[in-house]
Amino acid sequence: MPTETPRSDGALAGLARFCYRRRRLVLVTWIIGVIALAFVGFRFGADPDNDFTGGDSGSAKAQALIEKHFPEEQGDTLTLAIKAEKGIDDPAARMKIEKVIASLDASPVTGPVTSPYDDQRLVTQDRRIARTTIPLTIKEVDKSKVKPLVTTVKDASGDGVTLGLGGEQAEKAETPKQGPAESVGVLAAAAILFVAFGSLVAMGLPIVTALLAILGGIALIKLVGYIVPAPDFTVLVAALIGLGVGIDYALFIVTRYREGLEAGDEPETATVKAITTAGHAVLFAGTTVVIALLGLMTMGQRLMTGVAIGASVTVLVTMIAAVTLLPAFLGFTGYKINSLRLPRRTSRKQRMDGVPSRERRTPAERWAGVVQRKPLVAAVLAGAGLLVLAAPALSMRLSLPDASVQPHDRSSYTSYKILSEGFGPGYGAPLIFATEVGSQGGDLDPVIQAVRKTDGIAYATEARVSKDQQAATFMAFPKTGFQDKATTNLVHVLRDDVLPDASGGKKVYIGGPNAGAIDFAEETGTRLPWMVTVVILLSLLLLVALVRSVTIALQAAVMNLLSIGAAYGVLVAVVQWGWLGSALGFPTDMPVTTWVPMMMFPVLFGLSMDYEVFLISRVREEYERTGDTRTAVTRGLARTAKVITAAAAIMVAVFTTSLLGPDVSVKQIGLGMAVAVLIDATIIRMVLVPAVMELCGKANWWMPGSRKSKTAAAPQAGVEEGATV
Repeated sequence: MPTETPRSDGALAGLARFCYRRRRLVLVTWIIGVIALAFVGFRFGADPDNDFTGGDSGSAKAQALIEKHFPEEQGDTLTLAIKAEKGIDDPAARMKIEKVIASLDASPVTGPVTSPYDDQRLVTQDRRIARTTIPLTIKEVDKSKVKPLVTTVKDASGDGVTLGLGGEQAEKAETPKQGPAESVGVLAAAAILFVAFGSLVAMGLPIVTALLAILGGIALIKLVGYIVPAPDFTVLVAALIGLGVGIDYALFIVTRYREGLEAGDEPETATVKAITTAGHAVLFAGTTVVIALLGLMTMGQRLMTGVAIGASVTVLVTMIAAVTLLPAFLGFTGYKINSLRLPRRTSRKQRMDGVPSRERRTPAERWAGVVQRKPLVAAVLAGAGLLVLAAPALSMRLSLPDASVQPHDRSSYTSYKILSEGFGPGYGAPLIFATEVGSQGGDLDPVIQAVRKTDGIAYATEARVSKDQQAATFMAFPKTGFQDKATTNLVHVLRDDVLPDASGGKKVYIGGPNAGAIDFAEETGTRLPWMVTVVILLSLLLLVALVRSVTIALQAAVMNLLSIGAAYGVLVAVVQWGWLGSALGFPTDMPVTTWVPMMMFPVLFGLSMDYEVFLISRVREEYERTGDTRTAVTRGLARTAKVITAAAAIMVAVFTTSLLGPDVSVKQIGLGMAVAVLIDATIIRMVLVPAVMELCGKANWWMPGSRKSKTAAAPQAGVEEGATV
């Protein structure tokens, strides 16, 4: 972040001047480009890939064997669960059940359906609960074709008969679209911007810029998916991140532009200054977020690499829009940036004054003085509070959501409840064993018997040999459900003790959705520290280069870790422990979704570095102006408090609106990021930063191999008031 007068001949200045003067060309290019990208991306883009298996895990090896030797079993299936209060043999109940089965069997996307009346293994002993499997004939079936099946089953329930349709495709089909969540986030951001700017025109520019950028970014994600596949939640997460940073970045530039006009600059000059100062900050901040996101690639997981690249593409587009599209918009608005104003009691001079005088100190400046008088007390209390909030994170459990954690009005949840009651909670968490064999399935008999005798196993099927006689498989059902910790422990016991002893040296692998989710969670927990280390080191290098201080960079890293740890703790307390969970839209207590904490960390670390840049760069400027750390911190905080508060409020509003959506995993990441940003903008920036910098004094500016900054009683030559955000 430069502290000198903005260059009028640099690359950014030239770009700003071109976009301002050729604003019609720039605007038309953006509109045509985004429309073209949207048409191609949304019409011909790659389908999402939600297969988190792969790699070298036991579940991946089991899946590979099944795909190779049992190709006929690779299609998706649905499960119809039936519960009749008077028993399924009651004439009225039987008529209804057989009608539903006939409807499912007649669907063009289903294969033959076996009636539970024809196979007694599909019915409980008391004849009150039954099930059947419905094969899907299309590998990648569109959910619009499965939705009628779900509707048929739900509509048939009643009069003592309860029906539920389960399976991954059924869950997708009945999950509603994200709905009004993003719209509510935009409206909330607009309200915050209107209060911050007091002008409808100034409010609208960041919103329009961000929305155009996000539309283009999401379309690009669809196209990039052909090269780097990504799961379906990538678009939602990218939209949340893009909306937040896109509006924030435009906010910083518009704020600087308005300051330039207030200082007497012409609109073009004010635009150039805004881009060469705030725009420079935006490029640095956005680069930090992108680098942090790309840290996900260190996880070594194919789909998380897709998430990292997809979200990074959206952030890149918002950065480009901020320094190209926004200057064009400023060219159209000119002096009308403050049009349609919100009436205020204070004068323009009082609102836009540079550094507040001693007689009229801002609330932020007065607060900084309070913290600096008792810096040790403030730092200890704030740090202790964050550690208390972070404590629940020590008990974090990771898993992937299944039907048991879906809203209770869903047909898939109804199916789960019926099957759990009739066939045990482990019916929805089967373990699939697979191995290579010679020519006889009997090779697995000792293994099957040992598995059946294992505590925690309800029952196990007989072995089936592949048509090529090269592999065999069987299934076992635990007594506990998909999300239970006991199920995870059972898988470890089977892998570590039971299978090695019973297989006689034969490699028997445990797969299936349950084991796959366990392996994914444990692989994530193992590699997460590597990602954290890489993200911190890269971000530290960038921050040291910017603020020219090792001490401040280390302070930022520690404080960011504290705020993210606190967010993890709150997430565990709400999602896993159930504190206020139902009030926030979570159907039941559940483990944290596996990808949420590893997605949260790089995003939040990058965003926290954004606020660090905007605050510390101004503090650095004031220090070089006065040579006094206390004064620099006080004035820097006063100069940035309003814009950081508005930016953080927008982020919190956007992230919180994810709680209005249907996806429990997106709800989790939205909640976690909203909490982290709130903590960062309050406890970190308003308490810990001024307290720790006061305690460190001149040591704040330590940089190996550099001379100490000279104290300057008056502003240095060439230093412009307000040259940084």
